[in-house]
Amino acid sequence: MQSFSLQSGSNGNSIYVEANGARLLFDAGISGRTAQGRMRVHRRDINDVSALLISHDHIDHIRCAGVYQRKFGIPIYMTRKTHDAAERWCKLGALRDVRYFQAGDVLEFNGARVHTIPTAHDAVDGVSFVVECEQKRLGILTDLGHPFEGLQDVLESVDAAYLESNYDPGMLRTGGYPLALQARISGDGGHLSNGEAAELLRGCGSNRPGWIALAHLSEHNNCPELAMKAQHDAVGQEYPVHIAHRDKVSSVLTV
Repeated sequence: MQSFSLQSGSNGNSIYVEANGARLLFDAGISGRTAQGRMRVHRRDINDVSALLISHDHIDHIRCAGVYQRKFGIPIYMTRKTHDAAERWCKLGALRDVRYFQAGDVLEFNGARVHTIPTAHDAVDGVSFVVECEQKRLGILTDLGHPFEGLQDVLESVDAAYLESNYDPGMLRTGGYPLALQARISGDGGHLSNGEAAELLRGCGSNRPGWIALAHLSEHNNCPELAMKAQHDAVGQEYPVHIAHRDKVSSVLTV
């Protein structure tokens, strides 16, 4: 299994996973042109993508889903509640091929299985994902809300993971965000902090994934150096930690 992040952050999200015969995109928060160009960096063609899976209705994850379908002919998988909610946030345009699932379902794609895991994020019907293929498991664990019951078990079950590490509490507290927005980000329906992500990894003990890629870093309330330091302080400098960047494609990561 191979994967890379096309972009990750509040300015737009999309992750590519190649598993056996399945070529999957998770979320569509960046333009079709940008997605196409970033896939070409790693010699992949977006026209070959088998499916677009949407995690939740927030615009940084779904706003270009209609473009991906109309321009590249990619079928869209999401919950009906997510679709209905997204139409209130942003106009997706005409969609000809939407395949609904329910949070908790397992989806099948050419020998790959995608587990959909309900999250505590303040979306209408949000999910995270675990891609399973040939006895390997990759977690796509962002927009989680808080370390909800069962999340630790999910992280221990995967061989690698994109893991949300959204904010540094000190930067959030002393930055320019209004108090209400600070409360939303750090609350039960918001995002994981660097420390919360690090504690999840530490809690895995010997069952920790082979690597993690820190994702959904805040532009104003975090930086890659702080996010990586939290992880290395928790589990040691030798542990492989990658960054899913806010403004460029990541390297290709193998599970």
